[in-house]
Amino acid sequence: MKKFINSFLKESENISRNLDVTKIALMVKTIKSCKKNKGRIFFLGVGGSAGNASHAVNDFRKLCDIDAYTPVDNVSEITAKTNDEGFETIFDSYLKLSKFSMKDILMVFSVGGGHIKKNVSVNLIKAIKYAKTKKGKSICIVGRKDGYAYKNSDVGILVNVADKKLVTPVSETFQTLIWHLLVSHPELKVN
Repeated sequence: MKKFINSFLKESENISRNLDVTKIALMVKTIKSCKKNKGRIFFLGVGGSAGNASHAVNDFRKLCDIDAYTPVDNVSEITAKTNDEGFETIFDSYLKLSKFSMKDILMVFSVGGGHIKKNVSVNLIKAIKYAKTKKGKSICIVGRKDGYAYKNSDVGILVNVADKKLVTPVSETFQTLIWHLLVSHPELKVN
């Protein structure tokens, strides 16, 4: 029992020590610029990352006075779009209806980040592509570097998990840790 606990905590400790601080600082700068320009942040995620997206919206609004949204908080809209257009359209159509612009940021929380050839998390891929057409910034916190989000975001944080059995729980844990770092950063936190 203790062996697993120690292994999990050791993995987390190693990841913390090796996070790209320069990229996190760039995230702070990007978010600060977004706020200054009266932009918004749109958080996306599926599965556990959707729960993280919902929680992050609250923290960025409450602690940083940044206009933030996530489509995952409206289950009626998501299920209606899934029924009528397919699950792969739920995020890009939300950004279109929200008039996502060059002032805005798309922040993606994902373990894999989407994969075109494997047809995985296509909804995230379409949203990132749409954000690029509008010249908005894309930020991601992911657990795999071979996914679409990491390869195509303006700023990508890789949660490099050595024990592949722990990729999902540790990646989702670090999404939370990093966004809490961001909303606590003195350049962003106002409340």
